[in-house]
Parts: sequence; structure tokens; C-alpha cells
Amino acid sequence: MKRHTSRHNAERGKGASRRSHPKPQHQIPKHKPIHDSEAPQRIVGVLVKATNGWRLQSANRRERGEFIIHAKTNFELKAGELAVAEIIRSQRHGPKEAKLIEIIGAMDHPRAVSLIAIHTHQIPDQFGMEELAEAEAAKPVALHNRTDLRDIPLITIDGADARDFDDAVFAEPHDEGWHLIVAIADVAHYVKPGSALDSTAYERGNSVYFPDRVVPMLPEALSNELCSLKPHVDRACMAVHLWLDKNGELVRWQFVRGLMRSQARCTYEQVQMAMDGKPDSTTAPLLDPVIRPLYAAYRCLMQARVKRGTLELNLPERKVEIDKQGNVQAIRVRERFDSHKLIEEFMICANVAAAAQLEQKGGVCLYRVHDKPSEAKLTALRDFLDSLGISLVPAKQIHPRFFTQILENAAEGPHSQVVNEMMLRSQAQALYSPENIGHFGLALAKYAHFTSPIRRYADLVVHRGLIRAGKLGSDGLTDDEISRLEKIGEHISITERRAAAAERDAVDRFTTLYLADKVGATFKARISGVARFGLFARLDDTGADGIIPFNALPNDYYHHDEKRQAFVGKRTGRVFQLAQPIVVQLDQADKITGSMAFRIVESDYDGKKPSSPKASSDKFKKNRFRGKKRSSAPQRR
Repeated sequence: MKRHTSRHNAERGKGASRRSHPKPQHQIPKHKPIHDSEAPQRIVGVLVKATNGWRLQSANRRERGEFIIHAKTNFELKAGELAVAEIIRSQRHGPKEAKLIEIIGAMDHPRAVSLIAIHTHQIPDQFGMEELAEAEAAKPVALHNRTDLRDIPLITIDGADARDFDDAVFAEPHDEGWHLIVAIADVAHYVKPGSALDSTAYERGNSVYFPDRVVPMLPEALSNELCSLKPHVDRACMAVHLWLDKNGELVRWQFVRGLMRSQARCTYEQVQMAMDGKPDSTTAPLLDPVIRPLYAAYRCLMQARVKRGTLELNLPERKVEIDKQGNVQAIRVRERFDSHKLIEEFMICANVAAAAQLEQKGGVCLYRVHDKPSEAKLTALRDFLDSLGISLVPAKQIHPRFFTQILENAAEGPHSQVVNEMMLRSQAQALYSPENIGHFGLALAKYAHFTSPIRRYADLVVHRGLIRAGKLGSDGLTDDEISRLEKIGEHISITERRAAAAERDAVDRFTTLYLADKVGATFKARISGVARFGLFARLDDTGADGIIPFNALPNDYYHHDEKRQAFVGKRTGRVFQLAQPIVVQLDQADKITGSMAFRIVESDYDGKKPSSPKASSDKFKKNRFRGKKRSSAPQRR
């Protein structure tokens, strides 16, 4: 599923950004299990000195307002400090009260943004002494009974800011097709079932990537060192040989535990520039023997991808650029090259082989499954597409290729972005499960995550399954793990969603911080959402999202047309509809909650600036819901 976001990259096994940053210098208590429904609700906020004591101003958009700090506290309180508290009383009426757990730093520090996201979503970000000791005690492996891959010119291709390199690739012609090798760091050798490292990796489920830091699944002694396929050093790996026919179909494969030596650490930009005729000192000697064959094999794989008809979403990812002091310098769309797609296709092919190998050997598999869209979501999508004059095939005939055809037809039109977003919203959520239902988005009958065990626990489980099924060592999947496989899948599906929510939260907060000094400025935007309480807008330049409340709409009496996803003015006939281009003014940028509010100053309905919205009058308040039958949505005069 081609989506230019971290979530998309998680599907193929490559993080969009893999950085190593200093950890915050504070100790965090162990978090309760994320399944513990009885755990007290936590809130992150900013300490405020009030006349009658201290308050905690919530940084959570969904739990707004101030909390009275419980009188009994041993913390030294200071206005403007970020703190974590447990809610001990939160009633609809009356004061809300909270008990302080921890002071985590100053709100005005640039790195406070990701700290808020970490604590709000309860991301564990400190390793204990036992797992750190296990990681530090790990040693490089010798060849022994491993397959020697050190003479094969495997290379890593990653982002420029990556610090851990857990996959390397190679391609050469074979008969009329291709022979590929995908080598992955042998994390299973270092992280044994039942160890402290295994326990913390399971708890975290995955690494979490923020613009200014990474919260890794494993300590850096492993993730950035022994399990990182650095150039010109021997590294333990789990490798898969893949043989393709001339049409890019996978015809056979072989998994081995090996010892490899990466020939070069390359970036996506370097490799693409080399193919575009601008090689540098690293890529020039690799161009003909290594890089060109990789691209030729990629084009072969693309034939098979097109033939099976995958869902090709195009949702550019926001890249927040941070300087050394932690300040936001710019927010741009992350560039995407064929070199990105090349690695994506190699990883997908390896993931398919992993699932097929486990099935073939009779081993259990933790699949990466993606169900087809539900009837309800298809109905909502169909209604939206109908409003644009686009038809969708009946639910019984649905296949990802039909979605892609719609996306391709809309690609050059004004609604391209929102059609992509609505397609995404219609999709089911991908999960980890021992029960295989296939992967709808990738149009694959079997699929597992194999290619990123440094940052995903699911891949470590698959590695262990392959070791056991292929008799590749004594550190394979245990009977206990097999008995718990369904629960493991449920847990790491939840941690994945937790990480994705935290990453989005941080990007939104950094974006708000970046725009905070631009209140009053106007921006080109599009309507990105229509809800009963107002509209949502997304700025063209930065991708920033914010709400347009009703009192920021041009004066009229608006009807909420849910099917068209629009508001229609009764007096003027003015329409504000999903995907519509507008010009907005930034009215508010709340640094604490990371939220923004806009007002419309121009739309493409008539190309004229509407009159300035006025404050609600008593008459408006009285007649807001006037009518024989109360509308399902609030309306405004």
C-alpha cells in the first residue's frame, strides 16, 4: 500500500526516519500494561499558579481545561513546568482533581513537544538496568556454522538521518529473471525468549519516531551497533534468497542465517542521483555492478505489483526539520524517489517469502493481515464519490485495483488529495494475527513482517518462527510463544496504534509551534473534514490541520448535508464542501494542546471575500435550532 507516511513505511519494513537522539535526563516510572483497563487515567499538562493553589492546564485536546492539584504533593512546583498527573476526580460538573506523578521539564523547552506526546500516550522510554546490561554484554558473532555472505556486495539504502541499518540488498540476473538477496539483522540471536530484553521489546512493541528523537524498541548497544548493518564490518544476519521469473513473480526462496559485510551505507538521495547521472565517490564504483541491477530487478517486481492490482495511495508525509537546539526550522513534504520504491518492493517480496516459508514448513506464522473495507465504510465512500460524479463498483466486486483506478483518474484534478484521504479512511486497519485473511491493500494472499526486527516485535516473532521451522538454531519460537501467539498479535497491534497516534500528535504539536507567531496571517488551504460542529482545514504549504468553528463561517443559516459532506447556506446558497479550496486566517495556535483554529476569508464559491463573521447575537442563540423538527446538526445564521 503506497502511502508516504511512517504508517506506510511500517508496512514494508522501513521507517521513514531513523535517528538517534539524546534521551531525556529524567527517570520515568514503569508504565502499567496498556491492556490494564483499571489503570488510573493520566493527564499531561502545564503547572499554573492560581490564587487558591496550583492547577494543571491540560495539554490533551480531548481532556481540556484545568485540574486542581491534589493538596498532598512532595514536588517542588514551578509555573510553566510540564507535569504528569493521575486524574482522581473528573466529573461533568464541579472541579476536576489530579495527583502529580512526575515533573518532566519546562514547557518552553523545544524538546517538550515530543515529551508531551511520549507521556500522553504512555510510551515507555527508559530501559531498566537488567536489559541495558544484557545489551552491553552482547558480542559480535563469528562464522561457525553460518552461511558466509561477506563476498556478496550487499548495500544498505536508508534515509540520510538514519542511525540503524537493519536491511541490506543485492540483485543479479538469473536465467530470464532475477536472483535477489535481502539480508536482515539477526536480532533473534541477541534477544532470547524470556530475557529482560525480550520483555521490554514486547512491552514497547515497536520503536516510535518523533521529529527530534527516537524511542527505540531495543537499547542502542543493539539497535545502533551490533544489529546495525554498518559498512565494512561483519554482522550476523538472517537472509533470504529470492528468485523471480521474467514477470517479477516469486518462484522460489531460501532462508539462511549468515554473516555479511555491507559494502556501503547509501542514502535514498545518493542512489537516486547516481541513477540520474550524478554519482558521488560512494556510489560511482557501485553504479554498474550493484545499483543498476537493483533498479532493473525493481522494475521487474513492479510488473507483478501492477498485475495484481495493489492499492496505490498517495498521501505525502510532512517532514518537520529540527535544528540542533530543537527548534523547528521548516515543515516540508518528504521527497520520494524510485530508490524508496525499490527498497519497498524488495522488502515486500521478502515478507511474502517469510509467510510462504512458514506455511510450507508447517510452522505457525504471525501474519500481517489487512481486511477488505466494511460495508458501512464503502457506503460512506460511495456517497462521497457520488458527490464528485465518480462511481464505485458494488461491494461484492471490490478489489484494490478499482480504488487505484479512481485515484489515477483523480490524480491531476482538484480533488486528488481528498480522494486519497477518503480512500484511506475507508480502509480496514492492518493487524497482526495467527489467522490469515490476506492483505487487501497489497493484494496478497499471504504476508508477514520479516524485514525490521530492530524496531518491530512482530518481525522478531517471525524470525524466531523461521528459525524453528527451518531448524536454523536453538533460539527459535518457543512452545509458550506459540500458545500465546494470538495475544501477542493483539498486544503489538495496540502498541503500533499507540505509536502512530503519538507520532501524529508530535508532528501536529511541532507544526502548531512553528505557526504560533503567524496568528493573523492568511494561508491557502482545503476543507479536509466536515463535522456537525464545524469544518476542518488543511494548509497547502505545511499540511497543518485546524478547525473552522461555526462562528468563523460567513454569516448565513447553514444546513449540514452529511451525504455530500458539505454545509449549504440557506440565504446565499454558499457551499462549503470537503476538498474545496479556501483561504483562511489563523485565529489561534495553542502551544499547549497543539491545536489551531482558522476562519474563512475567501473560498472558490464566488472568489470574493465574505463579510467578517460577527459574534453570536441573542437572536442567533434563540433561533439557532428553530424549526418544526430539530436538525441533526447545529445551524448558524
